[in-house]
Amino acid sequence: MSAHGQQAPLDPDTGLPVSRVFEFPELGVVRPFWDRRVTGYITTSDGTRLRYSVLLPKGAGRFPVVLTLNGYDAGSIGTTSFLRHRTSMSVALSQRLVEAGYAVMGVNTAGTGCSDGRLEYTRPQLGQHGAQVVEFAAAQPWSDGKVGMVGASYSGSSQVATAQNRPPHLRAIVPGMVLTDYRDAIAPGGVPAPGFLAPFRVVFRAFWSDIVAKAAKEEGDEGCLQQVQANLVAEESNSVMHLPVAHPLRDDYMNTFDLARHADRIQVPVLSMEAFQDQAITPRSSHYQSRLDPDRLWLVQTNGHHDMYSATAFQATVLRFLDRFVKGQDNGFERDTPRTTVWMEAFETGDGVLERRSSPKPRWVVSRPSIKPSDLAIRTFHLAPGGRLAEALAPGAADGWDYPGAGVTVNDVAGTSFWGALPAEWKKTSLAYTSAPLERSMLVYGPGSADLWVTANAGDADFQVTVTELRPDGQETYVQRGWLRLSNRTLDDARSTPLLPVHTERPDQLSPVLPGQPVLARVEINKMGHYFRQGSRLRIWIDTPSQTGGLVFDTFTQPQRLHVLHTARYDSLVRLGVLPGVDGPPDYPACGRTLLQPCRPDPLATH
Repeated sequence: MSAHGQQAPLDPDTGLPVSRVFEFPELGVVRPFWDRRVTGYITTSDGTRLRYSVLLPKGAGRFPVVLTLNGYDAGSIGTTSFLRHRTSMSVALSQRLVEAGYAVMGVNTAGTGCSDGRLEYTRPQLGQHGAQVVEFAAAQPWSDGKVGMVGASYSGSSQVATAQNRPPHLRAIVPGMVLTDYRDAIAPGGVPAPGFLAPFRVVFRAFWSDIVAKAAKEEGDEGCLQQVQANLVAEESNSVMHLPVAHPLRDDYMNTFDLARHADRIQVPVLSMEAFQDQAITPRSSHYQSRLDPDRLWLVQTNGHHDMYSATAFQATVLRFLDRFVKGQDNGFERDTPRTTVWMEAFETGDGVLERRSSPKPRWVVSRPSIKPSDLAIRTFHLAPGGRLAEALAPGAADGWDYPGAGVTVNDVAGTSFWGALPAEWKKTSLAYTSAPLERSMLVYGPGSADLWVTANAGDADFQVTVTELRPDGQETYVQRGWLRLSNRTLDDARSTPLLPVHTERPDQLSPVLPGQPVLARVEINKMGHYFRQGSRLRIWIDTPSQTGGLVFDTFTQPQRLHVLHTARYDSLVRLGVLPGVDGPPDYPACGRTLLQPCRPDPLATH
């Protein structure tokens, strides 16, 4: 492996190039913005010691607390690395909160960083410990007893877990980019995606071995250094990498990782953020928001990546939300903030990483008091002969494609936006169906369903359905994707809707196919918020799952010829939800500007 023209060093034992270690980028330095820093350990009821750090604002008295709980470096905030933005925390948001009079507190979860105990990711321990941390924070001499929580990703999951346990002093939460269920990341639709877990694990461990250990050395905390090493060793035998091997389907053990099951227990106000093209965990989050009390929920949705929580435009809303529900200020938040705000065609500016990370903002906004499934019109397109998407049933001969094939990559794990190259055999290994030019514009919103009647000869196969917009200028814009393992197609009829197929994913309910026997495979297309303009065409691609952001799939490999049917008896179709009453700007965004929705020249016209 070489970089910048230099040969990578060789490992003296193996003779192979040394693997590159994850390196945290240098993003500039800020000066300490707090008056006093407090550190220590919280002992939970089960005897686990959790490391914490608190940044206190200037002034005397007690302060409301904003808590972040994660498995990275939350318990070590305020050190040199934190001030250099080498942290899982948002330094900008932390500074905004401290200057607004909040104590900012970070805590490492069990088995991570300096905290001891067993690492259990999103299992019940996370929320049980989180609730005890909330009560600990409320009882401290620097606290006024009012606690809120913030953070994205792991820090978002911990909020959903904690709030389910209803700690008395928790006032509000702001979860973003929540992974409620590891099935959504390790096997979306039942298709294994081990390529996500490997880089996640590398970064996860790097926070302990680099950031947390460096902080412990600065502070002379020998006990922390020893615990970091113990946690690194323990992670080898308790890695998230083991989950898809030991529990490939949704068995009883995997169900304990699903935070969405008990989301209806959350009673505090919630400000939720999600990104439709989230390259790390998808926007699915088991649709936990639908289980929350709508009178206590505010939802911000956007196109874009896993770091959209860092946008200054969103963090301004976070501060007003916390001021209202943690401090208790009557600042008009309920009166002037729509329950659902959808950022449309969001983009970023700036040259440096920090500038780009904080800069995302919408080109325009759709806002509603709320958006319920019943508010959406269902738009149905039928797969038809000649690669057409038709408004009415158009029977014809089945279409076939060679499986498995190499699908087209879209975006990467870092959130870089691009279409990958077309595979050499793409015309044989994929199908495309394109609508006529749209007679009117439409905002497609929420999840969709591709209801495909298919045949397979090898007992199983994996599908990928990609939604794109073909613009009049010949550019094709990526919108969204969904995946399904054919044997995983059994539906939970009680929870499934025309726009949202919900699969049971249980090992006792697998459904392999017989050669040549048509079966209905409903593919969940992930949530989206995309404005298809009049004159554009809707397109659906069907092929083998391919890298999408950080999701890298391990598909069923037996070669075969698959067919999708479109007859009077076997009507394959796509259903999308359309939000009525939206009139967006008539001009298209410039290609390459909309976050994680790249353009490419129409392959069907140029090849």
